[in-house]
Amino acid sequence: MIADTRTNAGIDNIAVFRKLKIVSEPGRRTLAIATSGNLSVSQSVISLLAEGVENPETGELETLESQPTMFKAAQLVGRAVREVWRVDGASLEQMTARFDVQLLFGGQVAGGRVRLFMIYAAGNFIEVTPDTPYFQIGEHKYGKPILDRAVTYETDLYDALKIGLISMDSTMRSNLGVGPPIDVLVLRKDALVPELDFRIEPNDRYFVDLRERWSRALRTAHMEIPRPPYGANVPGDVEG
Repeated sequence: MIADTRTNAGIDNIAVFRKLKIVSEPGRRTLAIATSGNLSVSQSVISLLAEGVENPETGELETLESQPTMFKAAQLVGRAVREVWRVDGASLEQMTARFDVQLLFGGQVAGGRVRLFMIYAAGNFIEVTPDTPYFQIGEHKYGKPILDRAVTYETDLYDALKIGLISMDSTMRSNLGVGPPIDVLVLRKDALVPELDFRIEPNDRYFVDLRERWSRALRTAHMEIPRPPYGANVPGDVEG
C-alpha cells in the first residue's frame, strides 16, 4: 500500500498529513487503511474506528482489533463512514462541502487470507480479484495507465512496489495536489507483521534515481518509435 501525504485547501494552503494508518498485533493481525478526499471526514472515520463503533444490536463498542475476519473489519469501516455521515453529512452539505471520502482497507487476520477492499463514501465496498489486481483512490488519472499496463495478479511483490512508485511519481509530476513524503507498507502473506513500513522523503536517493531512470526510459522509447505515417512525409517517417 502506498500513500502520499499532501493535503490542500487551495494552492496557498498546503500541508502534510499521514494518510496511511496501520493497526498491527504481531502474530494476530495487520491491517492498513489509506484515505483520500476530505481530510476532516477521513480523520473522523479513523478516530471513530480507534475509539470504537457502537454495535446497533448489542450496544458494545467494536474496534478493528476485535473483528474476527477481514470481511467483518471492512464492514466495520463502512459503518464508521456511515456514522460520520450521520453526524456531519447535513452540516457539510449546508456549507456546500462534499462528503468526499474513499478508503483502501487491506491486511490479514490470523486464520484468514490477505484481502484488499475499496470502501466508498456510502460505506459499501468492493474487493480485489484476479481480474482487478489493484485499487487506486484519490488523484489517479495520471498514474493509472502505468498500473493498467504493468500490474497483474501474479506480479512480484517488490516489482509491484516499484511500479506503484513510478505511478505515484507520474501523478506527482502532473498534479500539485499530490506530493511527498510517501508512506509505504508491504505485508507478505501469513507474516501477520509488516515487512516494510517506510516513509520516502522528498530527496530519497532511490526515489530520485527511479524518477530520473523512468524519464530517460520514456524519452528513449519515444525516440525509438517511428513517426506516424500521416500527412506530409518527413525524413525518418514510416512509408505508408
